[in-house]
Amino acid sequence: MHNSTAGTPHVTGTCNETLSTPPPSSEFSLGVLVLLAFLMVLLALVTILGNVLVILAFIMDRNLRHRSNYYFLNLAISDFAVGALCMPLYIPYSLTGKWHLGRDVCKLWLVMDYLMCTASVFNIVLISYDRFLSVTKAVSYRAQQGITSSPVIKMVAIWVFAFLLYCPAILFWEHVAGHSVVAVDQCHAEFFHNWYFLLCTSTLEFFVPLVSVTYFNVHIFHNIQRRQRHGSAQDCEAPKGSSLSWRLCLLPRPGGSSSEAEESVSSSTRPKKESLVTENSSPSQGNSVTPENDFSASFCARARSKLQQDKKIAKSLAIIVCVFAICWAPYTLLMIIRGACQGTCVHNSVYEISFWLLWTNSSLNPFLYSLCHVKFRMAFMKILCPKKFATLRLGSF
Repeated sequence: MHNSTAGTPHVTGTCNETLSTPPPSSEFSLGVLVLLAFLMVLLALVTILGNVLVILAFIMDRNLRHRSNYYFLNLAISDFAVGALCMPLYIPYSLTGKWHLGRDVCKLWLVMDYLMCTASVFNIVLISYDRFLSVTKAVSYRAQQGITSSPVIKMVAIWVFAFLLYCPAILFWEHVAGHSVVAVDQCHAEFFHNWYFLLCTSTLEFFVPLVSVTYFNVHIFHNIQRRQRHGSAQDCEAPKGSSLSWRLCLLPRPGGSSSEAEESVSSSTRPKKESLVTENSSPSQGNSVTPENDFSASFCARARSKLQQDKKIAKSLAIIVCVFAICWAPYTLLMIIRGACQGTCVHNSVYEISFWLLWTNSSLNPFLYSLCHVKFRMAFMKILCPKKFATLRLGSF
């Protein structure tokens, strides 16, 4: 990528491309360059430390090792690599305007840069899809909780697809074209001005993922709305004395979807024997505490808890969609426009800001995904504040 804000030539691909601009000293003073370097290093450190915390939490806390959290781990690994490998190699290049590490290291860096950024996006889609299934198809989702091969296959597929999208072009473009358009002291992808290629890859890397996560979020929102109107949360308001209140909790109102019924049934375990109060029972029995009433209260509490949990999932996904769009849309659109006009119609500083905004997504992901997860928050506290964590545990007993 390039650092137009510093007025230098640079690179970028999925994350990087090149423009030639005047030397840094012609536009910025030494103090400004030091400030830019500090901000770049700070972003890299935040990205590294945030994602390391997620990885350590997953390793140290066995309670986090279930199906959906493996996708958080996969995302943290890709984002960690962005901060640990992509950013540090780019910073000196962006400030000096020259690549001093040779063509082979340049190719390796480009592959890592494109691969990690693309894998991060695909992991976001996978996490959103997993949330979508957990809310709308709870029974089948829980039935697969013990199947470890399914998430592993999906995680591996993420990396394979991310590699195939850009990396073969990075490695072999110049061999197919018969020549290279990259200067010896520069490092950028050979296709950085190929408008058609950039449009196709950007569609798969940004536009399709954005539409997908938006669809998942909207569908979850509508599912929760239907359940609020017709589902178990309202049915559980039946009179406590009613012997059939627990049955109303299990059955959705007319017009409710089958998935709503599955949600209601799956939220609690049915008793082995479902006894009913007979019509001949005395009135006093209707107000007494019976196993049926106990089950009704317990079930309804679980149903309301599940609904509240799904609401939190919907809110977190809404934030994810917005942040993802804000971080990626400017860069993607400017990259396509700049490729179409051969880099003459987009100011370097604007493009550079859009690029760093894209990388910022990798530093925000640990907070967007993991800090919204109660178990991850507890794991973070256990790592960072063990004394406070021990105090909270003692207080809970």
